[in-house]
Amino acid sequence: MTASLGSILTAMVTPFDADGRVDEDAAVRLMDHLISHGSDGLVICGTTGEASTLNDEEHLGMIRLAVDEIGDRCTVVAGVGSNDTRHAVWLTERATELGPDGLLAVNPYYNRPSRRGIMRHFEEVNRATDRPIILYNIPQRTASDMPNDLLAELGQLENVVGVKQANPANLAKIDGLMIYAGNDDLLVDVLDLGEPGGILVASHLVGEEMHRMVDEPERRREIDEGLKDVYADLGVAPLACSVKAALNMLGIRAGVPRLPYVELDEDETATVRAMLERHGLLQTADA
Repeated sequence: MTASLGSILTAMVTPFDADGRVDEDAAVRLMDHLISHGSDGLVICGTTGEASTLNDEEHLGMIRLAVDEIGDRCTVVAGVGSNDTRHAVWLTERATELGPDGLLAVNPYYNRPSRRGIMRHFEEVNRATDRPIILYNIPQRTASDMPNDLLAELGQLENVVGVKQANPANLAKIDGLMIYAGNDDLLVDVLDLGEPGGILVASHLVGEEMHRMVDEPERRREIDEGLKDVYADLGVAPLACSVKAALNMLGIRAGVPRLPYVELDEDETATVRAMLERHGLLQTADA
C-alpha cells in the first residue's frame, strides 16, 4: 500500500477578499498557520474550500499556490471531484500537472449514478493521473453511498490508495485502501482501526490537539472527549461558514463565504465565540 499522505490533513477553507475574489495572501498565511499548528498536509479545493463555487481558473490557481508555497513542508492533496466525468478528468489532468502529492475525488453527486456508472467514472479519473487518489464517500452530499465492497473493487485501480470515509455505518478496514476519517468525530475510531488519520475541519482551530490523538494513543479517547464540543459547535452552520468566522475571530483572515453560503447570524456567532473562549483560543472581552 502507498505510504500515508499524513495523519492530520486539514480541508482548508478558501479565503475571499472583500470583493469576493480569492485572497491569495490570506491563503498563504493560513497555510503557514495550519502547518505550524498540527497539520501534516492540506486538502485544497475540497468541500470546506468551497470548491463548488470556484471557477476552474480559481480552483487550479489555489492548487498551484499551495504546491508552490508549502509543497516542500507538507503534503498537498488537490480536490478534483465533479459530477461530470469529463470535467473530473480534465481537472485531474490539469491538477496532476501542478504536482500535488495526491488527489481527492468524490463520487458524482446529484446524478446518482449506478454502481457501474461509479466504476466507469473512477476508471476514467484513474487513467488521467499518476498521482495517488483518495476516494471520498459522503452520501449525505452525493445521495449515493459507496459500500465497502465497491470501495474494495475501486481499490484495484492502479492509483486509488484510500478513501475519505464520511459514512459511519461503513467504517471498517478495506483490503488495499487506507481509511481517512471524513468527519472530525470519526478520527478516534479510524485511528483505533490502525488507519492513518483524517481529512478534517476542526484542525483549523485545534490541530495540535487532534495530532495528540495520533501521538498519544493511550490518551486518544480522553482527548477526543474534550474536543466533542468543538465538532458540535462548528456544526451550527455549514463548516466553511463557521470555520471562517472562527478564524476571523482569532485574527486569521479568512474572509466571508460565497453564496449560497452566508455569514453566521448573531446566535451562531455567539456559539462559535463561546466555544473558542472555553478552549482558551479566544480571550473573553473582560480578560
